[in-house]
Amino acid sequence: MIDQTVQPTIVALSSAPGRAGVAVVRVSGARVRFVIETTAGTVPPPRQATLRALRDRHGRVIDKGLVLFFPGPTSFTGEDVVEFHVHGSRAVLAALLARLTALPQVRLAEAGEFTRRAFEAGKLDLAAVEGLADLIDSDTEWQRRQALRQMDGALGVLAEQWRAQLLQAMTLLAAEIDFSDEGDVEGPLQDEALDIAEAVLLSLRQALGSFAMGERVREGFVVVLAGPPNAGKSSLLNALARRDVAIVSPIAGTTRDALEVRLDLEGLPVLLMDTAGLRESTDPIEAEGVRRARALMERADLVLELRAIDSEPYQTEQTQSRIAVATKADLDGTVLPGERAISVRSGEGLPELLSAIVAHLRGLSQNEPALLTRERHRVAVTEAILALERATRVRGGPSELSAEDLRIAVSALERLVGRIGVEDVLDTLFAGFCIGK
Repeated sequence: MIDQTVQPTIVALSSAPGRAGVAVVRVSGARVRFVIETTAGTVPPPRQATLRALRDRHGRVIDKGLVLFFPGPTSFTGEDVVEFHVHGSRAVLAALLARLTALPQVRLAEAGEFTRRAFEAGKLDLAAVEGLADLIDSDTEWQRRQALRQMDGALGVLAEQWRAQLLQAMTLLAAEIDFSDEGDVEGPLQDEALDIAEAVLLSLRQALGSFAMGERVREGFVVVLAGPPNAGKSSLLNALARRDVAIVSPIAGTTRDALEVRLDLEGLPVLLMDTAGLRESTDPIEAEGVRRARALMERADLVLELRAIDSEPYQTEQTQSRIAVATKADLDGTVLPGERAISVRSGEGLPELLSAIVAHLRGLSQNEPALLTRERHRVAVTEAILALERATRVRGGPSELSAEDLRIAVSALERLVGRIGVEDVLDTLFAGFCIGK
């Protein structure tokens, strides 16, 4: 529990800045009751919205709004918290914040300071804090679902289960090491301990398998538009984005570098990328654009391979992560087997192409949101896996070595949820929050 006597009381606007119907000003810390009594009268009953007049230091009414009091330790930060729900006028907010920050031992919050206090009070583990950050930044339904699961502590709960099982295994190994000649220590304790470690190892491997998908949902599935010059890539990018992102020109080689736009396709976050036309070129700038295009195709989750319907076919590598598209279907030409015909001008085939893109990306995914969503998660779990693989590789060896590997695995899991060694992570993470969170 945080010692509220040494923590300053903090205040910030917790809703979006700017003109609005309602705004929320949050205060947290030991001086919250004093803040309420000074500004809004008596402290209202906990968690009960109460209409009050909020007054400045001269007793003049700043605004009338709702006051909600959340006593610690059962609040978001673990401290006493109050929220003032007022009209979202810039003038009202300026007057209220000026009034509150003029009170003794009350100051404006720093970025992410409310959430940091929740973390330090044990209200959230580090993975849940990251989930909250992702929830605030979520743009699509899948991102929301994944972030909400993380914020609700799914990874933290599982990590604690892994840790508890490994501590049990370490206890068994310690008993074998220290009391192996004692009559009351019976049975193959090392085998029992390593059986537990193997079960945890299997679960860790399964969780690690979800990392690629978790990262994709956070960052967006990469869909690359590829094909020769004048295949209609830029036109399709603009059509799918529903705005002019790329320059469309009959002059070959207009696109030299990758252009990207973020889309929400039926809840899926997609990073759609237009690339340079694929052809041999003596122009060093265009040649570099082609090289980058091929590099993007190699790491893409899906390549839309475009060919103008009135052009000659060209040879490409056949992969499962590819949809062949014949563009300019309003012109005379031939649709090859396996191609989807579309026309940006008339809209022909575009709904079907979108459905095919969504179906392909859904096929890459799983029903449940991923547990591991950040590189930090992958590194910690990988370290735990390697340690457990060493511990379980050879049975019958020195129990001291197995115990040390289990200790390394436990340490990695403690870093995963922020128990130890994450100060640098915390500083970067909380700096990315808004002031009122």
